[in-house]
Amino acid sequence: MKIILFIIAWISFGLGVIGAFLPILPTTPFLILSAFLFSKTSPRFHRWILNLPIAGPAILDWRENRVIHTKAKILCASMILLSCSLIWSKASIHLAIKVSVSLVLVSVGSFVVTRKSQVK
Repeated sequence: MKIILFIIAWISFGLGVIGAFLPILPTTPFLILSAFLFSKTSPRFHRWILNLPIAGPAILDWRENRVIHTKAKILCASMILLSCSLIWSKASIHLAIKVSVSLVLVSVGSFVVTRKSQVK
């Protein structure tokens, strides 16, 4: 089971990296999932992901305080708005796909935006 979780952690990390460049995939949730799975399977890779300059502080803020900073929320909302705009502007994309993807994006965005922005 540990090997399967380790593989899923790397897949999640890969999706997070891809999400940094594609507006349709969220980055932070995948990196948080990777950190969680690495914490269960590999202390070495768990330390590695927490020490990444870009993702590490955000993952630690989430893990320790359940906080997503305002800057990250704005970026997330902007990318979701851009993604939805692109999806709905393409006539060649089937309506069911547009609706499904939009529901996922709005759900992720709603979750992110409704989290605390700072430690009280």
